[in-house]
Amino acid sequence: MALVARVSTRRVFSRHLHSPFPSRLSPHAFIPLPSLSSPRLSARNRAVAACLSSSAPAVIDAHTAGRWKPMCLYHTQGKCTKMDDALHLAKFSHDFMVDLKATTGSLNKLRPQNLDYLLVLDLEGRVEILEFPVLMIDAKNMDFIDSFHRFVRPAVMSEQRIKEYIEGKYGKLGVDRVWHDTAIPFKDVLHEFELWMKKHHLWVKEQGGLLNRAAFVTCGNWDLKTKIPEQCKVSKIKTPPYFMEWINLKDIYLNFYKRRATGMMTMMRELEIPMLGSHHLGIDDTKNIARVLQRMLADGVILQITAKRSSSAPACKNSYLLLSELFMV
Repeated sequence: MALVARVSTRRVFSRHLHSPFPSRLSPHAFIPLPSLSSPRLSARNRAVAACLSSSAPAVIDAHTAGRWKPMCLYHTQGKCTKMDDALHLAKFSHDFMVDLKATTGSLNKLRPQNLDYLLVLDLEGRVEILEFPVLMIDAKNMDFIDSFHRFVRPAVMSEQRIKEYIEGKYGKLGVDRVWHDTAIPFKDVLHEFELWMKKHHLWVKEQGGLLNRAAFVTCGNWDLKTKIPEQCKVSKIKTPPYFMEWINLKDIYLNFYKRRATGMMTMMRELEIPMLGSHHLGIDDTKNIARVLQRMLADGVILQITAKRSSSAPACKNSYLLLSELFMV
């Protein structure tokens, strides 16, 4: 039995159909349209455009309906209003566990860790932070626990510059509308993030503000060494103490597998982990880094803090130097 949908083409990427489909599409997933054959459209965007075209219905058969679906980016921020819309639910996932579920067999080599929880973080935005995604993984059994995801509105850009910036960054992914609908200032993001951490007993401000039996996991040092202090300075706030140390997964990867990885894509390719979602969409990259992390845990890696920043350094980019590389290869 097939689901057939016909949707207006007023906007190729509509408010709630905001994330691209995977590049490897079933030949039965969509009816190809000649008008969508432009080489300027990516395979994913052509698929979404075909799905939304009024000149031909999108057909989702039972086999295709069971395949991978992109996350609803309103749901990741607690703002989805279409949970009773069958078509929306058929096209978008609302459950991270689908992609991050640890299998029983993967626990055979799992080793005890000195941390209870791992907070996978991958920021987006070079001028200012545009996206702040975190996935919480249980270090004891690799289970996905919870997520925190916010789009971030720049603090000092003009509205015209923001529009151009977002169009260039997220327009090609078809998620610029959801960004404009949901983005909030960085100060508000940190406030909501701290409430989220308190809920999970990861952080208590009155106890020094450091993480409790948890650590951030990043793909490189840039996110916490460079970008967070930069953004805090722009937003005129102090860099919170819970950002003072982290685990650089690339360093762990080099030490464990004895080969260097330049980034997430290299690690996924070498570990034969298929890419899910869109590269440089922060929540998708964070999910894929979490999948690499789960694979490394399953292979028996032991994690430890790889980098710290001086707590006495003044809050500016040049003074926030990497204090020490605690992880020696």
